[in-house]
Amino acid sequence: MMNSNYAVIMAGGVGSRFWPMSTRNMPKQFLDVMGCGETLIQQTFRRIKSVCPVDNIYIVTNLDYKATCLSQIPEINESNVLCEPVRRNTAPCIAYASYKIFAKDNNARMIVLPSDHLILNENEFVNTIMLCLEKSEKKNSLITLGINPTGPETGYGYIQYLPEENVGMSLIRKVKTFTEKPDRKTAIQFISSGDFLWNSGIFIWKAKSIISAIKYYLSDMHEIFHEGIDLYNTNNESKFIDRVFPMCKNISIDYGVLEKSMDVYVCPSKFGWSDIGTWGSLSNHIEKDVNNNSQTSKSIHFYDSVNNIVRVSRDKLCVIQGLDGYIVVETDKVLLICKKQDEQNVKDIVKDLSLQYGEEYV
Repeated sequence: MMNSNYAVIMAGGVGSRFWPMSTRNMPKQFLDVMGCGETLIQQTFRRIKSVCPVDNIYIVTNLDYKATCLSQIPEINESNVLCEPVRRNTAPCIAYASYKIFAKDNNARMIVLPSDHLILNENEFVNTIMLCLEKSEKKNSLITLGINPTGPETGYGYIQYLPEENVGMSLIRKVKTFTEKPDRKTAIQFISSGDFLWNSGIFIWKAKSIISAIKYYLSDMHEIFHEGIDLYNTNNESKFIDRVFPMCKNISIDYGVLEKSMDVYVCPSKFGWSDIGTWGSLSNHIEKDVNNNSQTSKSIHFYDSVNNIVRVSRDKLCVIQGLDGYIVVETDKVLLICKKQDEQNVKDIVKDLSLQYGEEYV
């Protein structure tokens, strides 16, 4: 059965909330943000090899990052690195991979996951994936992994579940609602209610199940990709994708399918997850001093300062005096100083800087 397990690693994002360390030329999935000797995409690839053969692992990215993917993941076949000609969010990305995989194996079971997430308990992660793969065989289930929230984060999507459906060794619940990135007041209400989870963006389903859902809820997209059913896994595939992919609607799989389908389930999971989407989320996983300051170098010195996140080059002496709750990040071209409470604004700042300076600094 493992030979019918396929993984799709989504690696086309730019990680703009993690700027200025993550840039368009080198986004965070290709960075060793934890200082552990592996980039995030290398960790993701190594982790998913436990549940499917290397030949069944696909990376969806764009042409700008293809060489980096092949350099960082030398085990993968070049033909397994799929290039989107334009960015169109996750629905077209997942649709492309699903139709391609189904053309190869109509019994395929898929794990779809981002390339830039942190998983601390890898054994528990693998056990959760295997449980969900088994569940996906029994029904046309579309399963997402939900994370027990540890605080009212406003940068994550939330999933509300129904109190039902005990499956096997774990409780897999039917989804009631999806909410994308609520404000803080709403997030506090969600956590208080006790029936909400964070949406990890990790999905498990059979290829034929997600294709059926795309056909029903995104019929235009189905027509686009179904047209190439005889071209996938041939020399004509790339030319076909370059032609039709730009026709796709820019929409996430959550909005396009999961929020509408009645066959969506969530598996509450506890494997030490973070999307490392912001500096604040990174600080939860790196060492802090007695004043809750996170730092990545011994050359950083704090005086009368608390609750800060500081990252500067290792060869630079840095002194922080009198700051409370700030992010300070230095790269070769950029210095960011931002209140931690305002870090969700970084994405908008990057857009503004792009308009002013082009891509030189972003």
